[in-house]
Amino acid sequence: MRSRFALTARDVRDLLLSLLPTAFALWISVHLVAGVRVDSPFWLLASAAVLAVGDLLVRPVLGPLVGVLGPLPTVVLGVAVQLLLLHTALTAVPGLDLSSLNALWQVYLWTGLVGVAVRWLVGSNDSRWVVRGLLRHRPSPPGDVRPPGLLVVQVDGLSMPLLRFGLHSGTLTTVSRWLREGTHLAEGWHAQLPSTTPASQAGFLHGSTEGIPAFRWWDPELGRVLVANRPADAAVIERRAREAAHAAGRRGLLADDGASVGNLFSGEASHAHLVVSTSRAGGSGRPYLRYVARPFVLLRSLILTLGEIVKELYQGWQQRVRRIEPRIPRRGWYVLLRALTNALLRDLNVSVVAQELADGRPVVFVDFLDYDEVAHHAGVARAESLDALAGIDRVLQTLADVAAVSPREYRVVVVSDHGQAQGATFEQVCGRSLQEVVAGLLDEAGPEHPVVTTAAGEEMRGRVDVLVREFAPHAKAERVSTRHEDEPDGDRDAVVVATSGCTALLSVPGAADGRVDLAEFDRRWPALVPGLLQTRGIGFVAGFRGEEVVVIGTEGEHELVSGVVKGADPLAAVGPRAAGDLLRVMRFRTAPALFVHSTVDPVTGEVHAFEEQVGSHGGLGGWQEQAVLVHPAEWKVDEDLRDRSVPGEAPLVGAATVHEQLVRWMQQVDLRS
Repeated sequence: MRSRFALTARDVRDLLLSLLPTAFALWISVHLVAGVRVDSPFWLLASAAVLAVGDLLVRPVLGPLVGVLGPLPTVVLGVAVQLLLLHTALTAVPGLDLSSLNALWQVYLWTGLVGVAVRWLVGSNDSRWVVRGLLRHRPSPPGDVRPPGLLVVQVDGLSMPLLRFGLHSGTLTTVSRWLREGTHLAEGWHAQLPSTTPASQAGFLHGSTEGIPAFRWWDPELGRVLVANRPADAAVIERRAREAAHAAGRRGLLADDGASVGNLFSGEASHAHLVVSTSRAGGSGRPYLRYVARPFVLLRSLILTLGEIVKELYQGWQQRVRRIEPRIPRRGWYVLLRALTNALLRDLNVSVVAQELADGRPVVFVDFLDYDEVAHHAGVARAESLDALAGIDRVLQTLADVAAVSPREYRVVVVSDHGQAQGATFEQVCGRSLQEVVAGLLDEAGPEHPVVTTAAGEEMRGRVDVLVREFAPHAKAERVSTRHEDEPDGDRDAVVVATSGCTALLSVPGAADGRVDLAEFDRRWPALVPGLLQTRGIGFVAGFRGEEVVVIGTEGEHELVSGVVKGADPLAAVGPRAAGDLLRVMRFRTAPALFVHSTVDPVTGEVHAFEEQVGSHGGLGGWQEQAVLVHPAEWKVDEDLRDRSVPGEAPLVGAATVHEQLVRWMQQVDLRS
């Protein structure tokens, strides 16, 4: 087999072509910075060549060193190496002269800025340049057989209806080409309640969603609110999912030397990077070397991050000026979170995944949050949300290109964890937050009955926590993720309100097993359930009546165990699978005493999030349950895994079923025994 690092004529050509953008950026920079002299543009091309050759020579030397260093020292060392290479390129070439270190910094910054501007002008504003060096490697000759591999890319929040729209609108050009050329097939799968990332990723990666009723909930075992994007809590969720899966004879999807990148959970991967459940201070800096040591890569990401902040401020202002409805204020933490998600973290994830592919990991699973984060605040199909989705589509092509020149023959699967539904927030509809509504109804029973609210936190903040913990291990980042107010401390009359999208879980910590019968609610808090049902924006409330689980609406009830419906079915607007999904969640040991769901418009599918989100998920109705699976055409979905309980439909139901299908596909190509 020919060495992966053998130099070919095509490599030389590609290398020469790659020098031109750097030389042009240097040419602009030296004219903007005092203290740099150049005799001829030719010397700038030579300087770009020195940078390229230096990059090729330095990284192999640094590899063993950063393997024992943490990520933060790797970043510092990488920036120092970049500056050293630039200094060498500006002083070793005869026709160039650099007068001071201050001029060196200015050239470094201006070259990065010009590079970003040039890529924007030519319409190539993606992450391809992050992994350009890997793309120069050629696959093995046709006679050599590469072992199989699997790359799973999760596009967070992408619904099947939006996928269809993206194919027609030109937003998803990569996926569209795969489908038109016949290399891949696309179909929807049903994301069970709760239609949220922790449940779906636990299903994908560990094969179990048991005991995950929402994104955040009161946990009777821990005696506190558990939030999926907090590293300590994510570790608890993963441990429980792993134990449940092992009891059923399943192993993690990535158990055999796989790689998990940017996920909530590890999937039992040997190589976990920026994973919330396994985040730790320190660790090897090797996966980040390519990203931080290559000239201008980190700098360009930082510049794009700042540009994303400006873009978000402008787009939020445009929504206000154009009076787009529904909308929410787009300020505070979200501005920075979007910038990190759509620029720095996207590039970092691409770089790490590309390195894992180049290293030949059998299975790699990565999550891109870009679209989901923007859609929460801008809207499900708004221009800026579609722009974020288009960026992920470009990343798909980049990763597919890296996979094509990697030591394994990778198949690419694209999956989403859920969709999103749009609508005005509950507070916009009602005039008060759900916590305020509950507090007011409890006050009618007397002031001695406190309500304990759980403030909704940004889903993306957990990933930022992990980034800070990995690169700045002494920073206290975890407190950023979610704020809790007035911990109940065992008060039997406290009521915890945990909101997740258009659902809210009301729990009574002092109750045995967390269960309170509806009759007990009527006795202790007689105004609570009737008051909730009469509140604008609330569609139904589910609770326990003896061994029965009852869904109550304003005009009828639905008994989930017996299937008896009295009056108008409160679940009529949320689809034929809603009853089974809700009953499943209410049987969890982590189930709330009361499950509250917003109204769902039967025509538009609009819901009302109990958080400040114009696009949301976690509940029933709209597009939030209509997730996506794009898979190689030669891999068929097994008929015995399809659910035909609803006439005319036969989707995969539940993330654990998707896990089973992925495992079967892996078995077909000997990736899993």
